[in-house]
Amino acid sequence: MNPSLSLANPSPLHTSTREKISLAVIGIGVLMLLVAWASSGTVMNFISPAWYLFLSVAMVTVGSYIFIREEYARHPAGIKNNLVWMRGLTARGIFAWVLGIVFSGFYICLYWYPEFLVGVIKMFDPLSQFFRHQPANQWFAYGAIYTISVLIMGAKFAVKYRHNRYQLIRTASVCFFQLGFSFLIPSFLSLMNQPEYYFTYFWPLDSYKLRPDWFYNFTHNGNIGLFMITVSVILTFIATPVLTYFYGKRWYCSWVCGCGGLAETAGDPFRHLSDKSLSAWRVERWMIYSVLVFVTVMTLLLWFNSAYQGAILGDISMKFSKAYGFFIASMFSGVIGVGFYPLMGARVWCRFGCPQAAILGLFQRKKSKFRITTNGGQCISCGNCSTYCEMGIDVRAYAQRGEDIVRASCVGCGICSAVCPRGVLRLENG
Repeated sequence: MNPSLSLANPSPLHTSTREKISLAVIGIGVLMLLVAWASSGTVMNFISPAWYLFLSVAMVTVGSYIFIREEYARHPAGIKNNLVWMRGLTARGIFAWVLGIVFSGFYICLYWYPEFLVGVIKMFDPLSQFFRHQPANQWFAYGAIYTISVLIMGAKFAVKYRHNRYQLIRTASVCFFQLGFSFLIPSFLSLMNQPEYYFTYFWPLDSYKLRPDWFYNFTHNGNIGLFMITVSVILTFIATPVLTYFYGKRWYCSWVCGCGGLAETAGDPFRHLSDKSLSAWRVERWMIYSVLVFVTVMTLLLWFNSAYQGAILGDISMKFSKAYGFFIASMFSGVIGVGFYPLMGARVWCRFGCPQAAILGLFQRKKSKFRITTNGGQCISCGNCSTYCEMGIDVRAYAQRGEDIVRASCVGCGICSAVCPRGVLRLENG
């Protein structure tokens, strides 16, 4: 018998009995969510929403724990990306297309047809009553699902990369900010009858912030409203350039941002699907800076229109705002940005559309101490770094030439360095 096929060192294609059981348990938990989605809440007439939510989350959590332990924890530390180009889910096969359609459909319902999510929203009523003392809406349900996903998949990511201290700290950071600053704090503010405020999202990523109507609403909320306005201004105009100067855009895109948090955790199995071609790079630059110009012009038009009380521009600025909300904030960042994980990789939105990433990238490219240094003499041209770069950067080309990597699109995730068998790449601030 070939020892490489033993239970102690199973074949990459081998799925153990425990893994099969864990996947079945996860499937039951997800099926309960889909049943609630399809039944428009009628299933809640037969079982308490609290118990239904508990059972669904418990099934997914327990199943994920067993799978993570079996797949990663029981084997020697090291990155396992075995046969990712041969499995249907991670190689744009039938399962990838089905998952992409389900994700996209969920986001379409979330943004434009929330009445189809009544059952899912009812599931989260007990949790919303506990945190906010009010019934759940689509955004609370979505925030809860998003946070649970980041935490569970973050645990998987951490165990997979447990030999790499940088990845462990980075994963703990995105989980902390998602749970605390993007879920618990906004819920607490709502409980205290204060406006919900997400400290991890600011202009231009949150295009609503710094708009005149946003300023007006928050100035009428007393000292806490003024505090939130001050925080937004500081984060946008002071923290962004200063932190990017010292740490590059990774301080936000890989350590704080919820979009990046989901991409790094739930999107990790799809990171190799990013397009590395020069044509994709050209499209990326045109698209991401066009979105940045769009949101900047929109914000300026809104302020100009507010100053003249609509006497000059009329409703043009509002049409700009609605167009941005539909095409960019909803369709691009949600439906395409997450729905296309299994087809185009996990950083589609971050790479092609995020205006925050565009601004951070400009600072990083022009004025930042952060860079990935290379030792070209040690490079064996294996291509692991380029394959697993989720931002579509041909890292190997830089390494072969011995050039430091200073690219506007690099989010400093450090995976290229982690998968390099020769220690050619190092993330440095200096």
